[in-house]
Amino acid sequence: MDTWNNIYSSFDPLAFSIFGFNVYWYSLCYIIALLLALILAKYFVKLYKIPIAEKMLDNYFIWAELGVILGARLGYIIIYDTNTAFYLSAPWQIFNPFVNGEFVGIRGMSYHGAVLGFIIATFLFCRRHKQDLWLYLDLCALSIPLAYFFGRIGNFLNQELFGRETDLVSTPWAIIVDGIPRHPSQLYEGVLEGFGVFFALLIAKRFQKANGELIALYAIFYTLARFICEFYRQPDAQLGFLIFGLSMGQLLSLLMFGAGILLLFYLKSSRNVKKCKNFVNNNKKSQNFK
Repeated sequence: MDTWNNIYSSFDPLAFSIFGFNVYWYSLCYIIALLLALILAKYFVKLYKIPIAEKMLDNYFIWAELGVILGARLGYIIIYDTNTAFYLSAPWQIFNPFVNGEFVGIRGMSYHGAVLGFIIATFLFCRRHKQDLWLYLDLCALSIPLAYFFGRIGNFLNQELFGRETDLVSTPWAIIVDGIPRHPSQLYEGVLEGFGVFFALLIAKRFQKANGELIALYAIFYTLARFICEFYRQPDAQLGFLIFGLSMGQLLSLLMFGAGILLLFYLKSSRNVKKCKNFVNNNKKSQNFK
């Protein structure tokens, strides 16, 4: 267990260098996550006979990924970064991967910002190509969680988003960071928010009654998992704990949870209205037939 506890002292976040550019394990995990999401989406389209053409799905994937990257980066700048004013006055620096002439990559991404960017991109894509918005969102709800697991593995290998302090007696699997044992909260999140949400949605799929329910349940399941994991994750140093001793991640999760609940009620209400209209129309037809 000692080797595991001290893994950060021997593990190099840098995977390799090519032509002077450093490639980190985090980047590779991110690429794996993206490819896995696309592969799963194509698999579920065939499995559930979802009426989405493969070419259309490939096109959508580009839109969605651009939305995720833009939303994640802008979300971090606005919510978490202490240099927000600087980036807003010099927006070209937001995606500048160089610092003092050295390539360091783009650092600082927000999950909740990524969600917002993804939703906007999906809405614009479906509007432009006249596609069913809920169909695409539900497909993403099934395809994202397992891919998200690799994103958290990337956080762990990149030695970031550390867990809260603990001890090796109560938490023998803790990771030592600068001499302090900490919860490997990135792995907790990967398992609970990744595998946990994925299997919960697979079960929910069997009982789905209307398009849109899966993305609503994704918002609910994910935020429950995230809220729990945040109790083991060290809050961002520049923000700390906020109201009621909650972290920013927990407060944003509460908003996302509420959005998921409201969406479920909306879908249920819409479904009931549709049923009533069908009943009235069928009743009129029956009376006309008589």
